[in-house]
Amino acid sequence: MLKFILMLLFMIPICFLKKTYWFMVQGYMSIIMFFMMSNLIVGINYEMLSLGFGCDLLSYGLNMLSVWICLLMIMASVSIKKYNYFSNMFIFLILMLLMFLILTFSSLSLLSFYIFFEASLIPTLLLIMGWGYQPERIQAGIYLLFYTLFASLPLLIGLMWLNEKLGSMILFNCEGLEVMNYLLYFILIFAFLIKMPMYLVHLWLPKAHVEAPISGSMILAGVLLKLGGYGLLRVIKLMTFISVKVSFIWISVSLVGGILTSLMCLRQLDMKSLIAYSSVAHMSMVLGGIFTLNSWGLWMSYLMMIGHGLCSSGLFCLSNIMYERVGSRSMIINKGLINLMPSMTLWWFLLSASNMSAPPSLNLMAEIGLINSIMAWSDKSMLLLMLLSFFSASYTIYLFSYTQHGKFYSGLYNMVSGVNREYLLLFLHWVPLNILVLKMDYLIIWI
Repeated sequence: MLKFILMLLFMIPICFLKKTYWFMVQGYMSIIMFFMMSNLIVGINYEMLSLGFGCDLLSYGLNMLSVWICLLMIMASVSIKKYNYFSNMFIFLILMLLMFLILTFSSLSLLSFYIFFEASLIPTLLLIMGWGYQPERIQAGIYLLFYTLFASLPLLIGLMWLNEKLGSMILFNCEGLEVMNYLLYFILIFAFLIKMPMYLVHLWLPKAHVEAPISGSMILAGVLLKLGGYGLLRVIKLMTFISVKVSFIWISVSLVGGILTSLMCLRQLDMKSLIAYSSVAHMSMVLGGIFTLNSWGLWMSYLMMIGHGLCSSGLFCLSNIMYERVGSRSMIINKGLINLMPSMTLWWFLLSASNMSAPPSLNLMAEIGLINSIMAWSDKSMLLLMLLSFFSASYTIYLFSYTQHGKFYSGLYNMVSGVNREYLLLFLHWVPLNILVLKMDYLIIWI
């Protein structure tokens, strides 16, 4: 793992070159992606071990997702380069964020995982507060900061307590050991529930998304929400007995919360806000799958995290493309776009279809598995799952039909069709989302 971290470290001076650095950074990130793909992990053990860092299949997939999304973030943020709005600092923050994410997913010690988990908050906060659109971005940044920090100190204390009980913080030393303390259980998972985010502690997410620049929204939806899921998948193995007893609380809250956020999606007029609330609804199914504690639930929650990361990020890109053309994200103004940008409507359709779990996307496979998993846990959850799937399709169709069809706003006297960069950007979101379904075995043998 050290080779990837050092590559990123040595890319930092490139950020501060006067010319050509933007595309150089993109090129080097593509090379890192290629090296990662050529280092494919095929076993269930930890590999690529070096100085307290290593990968198994779970962290390998999320590392690849982090590099991929960061590469696409740079591609989506060309307007920052065009207007030269602190572009050096922007690239530097993206590289630092990527480094923290790779260090988080590759940490073998729970303590170093905690440190980098919290450190990834800083570049995100700076991205939102530095390159956001409205003055409310300060408030959104504070929300993000305090929601995350509220549960992080108890998590640190919990990890120290765990070290005292188990005598180790190294992940594979703790396998098979059990924690039988309810307070410790709650402390250890609460920070991850906020990061997911679980309904009731989700208010920071829509605010952060709406105020963030496109790159901020992409990394939030694509990778930062997955930190919570990854943390839960790691920590829950140490507390299975307690989880079996109390997991009904988390599953109930997440399923009912998913339905309520889906209903909130149906009354949103801001495109970004709608996509942000849909993230909460998708993550509620992931949460349900993790807490059922069966193999299907754990496999498919991981699969849904990868699928949602690509799909949600692509939808944010689309809303940003419209925002750059029209100057507004309101669905009252963004109407009838099929008349103005017909070829972009195809991408709206493809990504919206993936968002409501249409074949052949990863989301479909994940949703089938999660429904199986939660139904096996309790058949009484069938009604809630039916409503969740139905509303998921409803708000996606609402988003697609409201923006693409109808009579376009007469104030839009000028419209430029998409440029090649934007089509490539959307293509690179859509292809892995729909092609990875052919290699399902790599996505489910990690457990």
